[in-house]
Amino acid sequence: MNNKIKQYPEGHFVGIWMGIGIVIFSLIGIPLSIVTDNPGFIGIGPAIGVAFGLSIGQSIENKYKQDGKIRPLTESEIKIRKNAVAVGIITLISGIFIFFLLYLL
Repeated sequence: MNNKIKQYPEGHFVGIWMGIGIVIFSLIGIPLSIVTDNPGFIGIGPAIGVAFGLSIGQSIENKYKQDGKIRPLTESEIKIRKNAVAVGIITLISGIFIFFLLYLL
């Protein structure tokens, strides 16, 4: 029998639960904004989802850390995360630039 404990990288559960929270509260925020004719609810949904997912994910992560099931990130995982952040920032800046070109000129 295999006695090896399954280990998860740091931030695993926080990321998963933030994604779940954003999806759930976006799905609530969009119909709510349509019904109330207030587009502000579209933005509130993901913001609440991030807070919801962060709190649940961090509590699960702390529980698993106490059980010894959370491991530090490897060098390759750190490099992948840095690259993903860089791509996200470049995408955001490109989107803002395109927005300005299309709607403000």
